[in-house]
Amino acid sequence: MNRKLWLFGLTLMTTYLSGTSLLGDEKWIVLFDGTSKDAWRGYQRKDFPDKGWVIDQGAFKTLVGGEHVDLVTKDKFRNFELELEWKVSPGGNGGIFYRASEADKEIWHSAPEIQVLDDERHGDGKNPKTSAGSLYALVAPVGKTLRPVGEFNRFRLVLRGNHGEHWLNGVKMLEYELGSPALKELISQSKFKDMPRFAMLPEGHIGIQHHGQEVWYRNIRVRELP
Repeated sequence: MNRKLWLFGLTLMTTYLSGTSLLGDEKWIVLFDGTSKDAWRGYQRKDFPDKGWVIDQGAFKTLVGGEHVDLVTKDKFRNFELELEWKVSPGGNGGIFYRASEADKEIWHSAPEIQVLDDERHGDGKNPKTSAGSLYALVAPVGKTLRPVGEFNRFRLVLRGNHGEHWLNGVKMLEYELGSPALKELISQSKFKDMPRFAMLPEGHIGIQHHGQEVWYRNIRVRELP
């Protein structure tokens, strides 16, 4: 076999197994490198909520007993690929938000959420639609592989137009179409039914949730898509 062709095939296989994008690193925007908080602030705040979050060994970490303030990016994003790693404490609960507005009291009134959870110890893990990796309370993940509590999971969100994909540890768990009749029907039967902005905005902030338990997020980067 031609050596160049063999190497290309090996690259494709490695990319597939790892869930890594084929596009070069030069197109990525680093949102958190383990040291700088410059890309973030508190939801509906101008500054970073230091009483709710700290940097712990290169990761954002929630402070139990501190202020329950979600983090949001200073910039807004429309179509993008987001990558990060997360881990939870035993019984831990958190979340990742996208296309968030700050017009409502809570971020989840507008922004769809990807669940971050200890499925075994937290009650939400009993319902597939609220388990780790789900489009929270709406779409359940399929075929996911969670790493043990205390280890980091690698998450990837692809959002292009109305099409969304959730990947965990190199495996695509689910996909959906925002604004589709199927998703609208699910929303109409959920706690989001009376929230007019929920899952309707074409762009918004990326957010990570402080739910009261210890959760860590690290290696956060985003790549804008056409």
